[in-house]
Amino acid sequence: MHNFKELKFWQKAVELSVMVYKTTANFPAEEKFGLVSQSRRAVVSIASNIAEGASRNGDKEFLHFLSISNGSAFELETQLIIANKLNFVDQNQLENLLMSVTEIQKMIYSFSKKLKENNQL
Repeated sequence: MHNFKELKFWQKAVELSVMVYKTTANFPAEEKFGLVSQSRRAVVSIASNIAEGASRNGDKEFLHFLSISNGSAFELETQLIIANKLNFVDQNQLENLLMSVTEIQKMIYSFSKKLKENNQL
């Protein structure tokens, strides 16, 4: 079992969640059940799946949850690009958010690779 609170990519995922919540608060009201809801669910899923996976009995299960977390990161990336194309997020905001998403994706990938190597999975 891993202590998820000590994982840097979990910490960054929590920070990204706050950023996305603040950003989507400015979206049009008609997007409350569209991009706002989708983006918020995706970003919360990143950190949540890291935490859930870390609590599992073995690294194989943890890897499964890291994969789900990474999928949520790519989902969020897509939603942010769409939000930018709809002018809900300006280019500067988009670049900052995507930089954070990409950093988390890379960290999850690297950690997953190390887990696989250490456990010969």
